This record gives sequence, C-alpha cells and structure tokens, in this order.
Amino acid sequence: MGWRNGGYASVLLIAVGAAMWGTDGILRVPLLEVASPSQIVLLEHLVLLLYSVPAVVLGWRFFRGLGAAQWVALLVIGWGGSALATLLFTTALDVGNPTVVILLQKTQPLFAIALAAILLRERLGWAYWPCFAVAMVGTYMISFGNLGPFTALGSAELLPAALALGAALLWGSSTVLGRLVLKDVPFYALTGARLFLAVPLLAGIVVAQSSVGGLAAGFASEPGRVILLALIPGLLALLLYYRGLTGTRASYATLAELAFPATAVVLNWTFLGVGVSANQILGFVLLWGAVFMLGYLNAKAPAPDPSAPVIGTG
Repeated sequence: MGWRNGGYASVLLIAVGAAMWGTDGILRVPLLEVASPSQIVLLEHLVLLLYSVPAVVLGWRFFRGLGAAQWVALLVIGWGGSALATLLFTTALDVGNPTVVILLQKTQPLFAIALAAILLRERLGWAYWPCFAVAMVGTYMISFGNLGPFTALGSAELLPAALALGAALLWGSSTVLGRLVLKDVPFYALTGARLFLAVPLLAGIVVAQSSVGGLAAGFASEPGRVILLALIPGLLALLLYYRGLTGTRASYATLAELAFPATAVVLNWTFLGVGVSANQILGFVLLWGAVFMLGYLNAKAPAPDPSAPVIGTG
C-alpha cells in the first residue's frame, strides 16, 4: 500500500520518529548549563541549515503553487512548531519542575484532535477512542509509573505550566497543519521549510536578548551534543515523522507521537541507572499495542482524499 494511502507503515514511522524525540532530554538538559534556551534552539537550527537550505531549493517548485492559507500554515509550523514550541519547552525545563512539564506536554493530542476535526474534517469512529484512552494511560505510566505527578501539578508555578501548555498547543497545531500542507508538498521539502523558517525568528529572539555573543561559546563547549541534538531528535526524527504523516490521519498521528516517553525511559535506565518499574513496562505494552491498533485502523480508513476541500484553505 502506498505511503499516501496510509497503513501500518505510516503510523509506525511516526511512532519511530517520535521515539527519537525521547533522546532530546539527555542531549538538551546538559546544554542548559552552558547556553540559554534561545541559544540552544538557534544553534540546533543553524546546524540544520546544511539540510534545510538544499531541501527548500529542491522543493521550491512545490512551494510556488501554494495558496495564502497554506503559506500561513507553513509559517505556523516553522515559527510555532519548530521555533517557539521548542523554545517554550526548553525554557519550561530550565525554570520549572520537569515532571510537571512532561505531564502537561501530554495534553498535545487534545489540541491536535480538536483541530483535525475542525480544519481537516477528520471523522473518528468508535474504535479510535479506546486507542486514545489506552495510549494516554500507557504514556502516563511510562513517564511516571504512579499518581505522584498529579500532586506536583497542584503545586506547580504558573509560568512553567503555561510554557508547557503553550508548547503542546503549538506542536499539536503543527501536526494538523503539516497534514494539510503535505497534500501539495513532499515530506523532505516540508521538513526543510519547517527548519529554515524558524531561523530568522530565533535569530531575532537571540538578538533581542543580547545573547548573540554566547552562541559561539555555547557551541564550542558542547559541539558534539549540539550536533547530535540537531540530527537525531531534530532532523532524522522529523523526516520519519513527515514521511509517515503523508499517509496518516492527524488524529492518529498525534497518538503515535506519544511513543517518545518509551525511549526516554530506556535511555534513563541505560545511561543514568534509573530503574524501570512494573507499571512502566505495562505502560510500554499498552502504548505500543495502541500504536499497532492505530496502524490497523489507519489501513482500514486511509487518510482523507488530498483533493477534498478543507476548511480555511480557500
């Protein structure tokens, strides 16, 4: 079955790409000791110019045919999903309780599902909702293993909570808008545009914060970590993600994206010696069971016809 017709492969590619996002924490958090959140996010996007510029040039013929609404969608994906959401999330990790930040980031599917119904006219059958419930429970159990984070959430400061929710909203919106743009633009070009469009905004933020001088020092302190951050949870994860999203409903994709806590747990266990509980193992089984079920549902009910009218694109 072709990529644009959906199926298991498309959903699983999204899940694998999202799993790579689980490497983000062990790469990003140590960088906060040598650079500010805005410097870190700009540095990774500057490294990725080596990919994004050629990708945009090669895909320019596709961009020339886009309408105004699709260009707006591209800007939201680049400025919102790639620049601001990553900056908000990095800042939340820097100033807040990481447990609360991760918990609030799990609200992303709620935003994506609502927007998919409004903008893409995706209709969800009854079988979707059990998958939704199982995926959310599995993700929570992988991340935390118990009910402790709800106690932390009650005492969280307003700022990191708002930053995490803002990142979840922007990432959820980018999932839906990415599905919209992919009907006219190939995945490699959309990936390049997302990364390229983020650079001017991030550069402006760093200039406004008078922190340009620290860019070179930040890169010089941890060049290998910056490059890995850009390539693994950045470029490679995005390429797999958009390849899969080409043939997947946005409402299915946003649940497959929840695969990343599984990677985080494995990496913490492997590199940091953090034990894995029975609840986390059960959560892993539940989450990936839901991902495989989503692949089955996606094969039975392929992504909407790209030629069908979409609200807001006229």
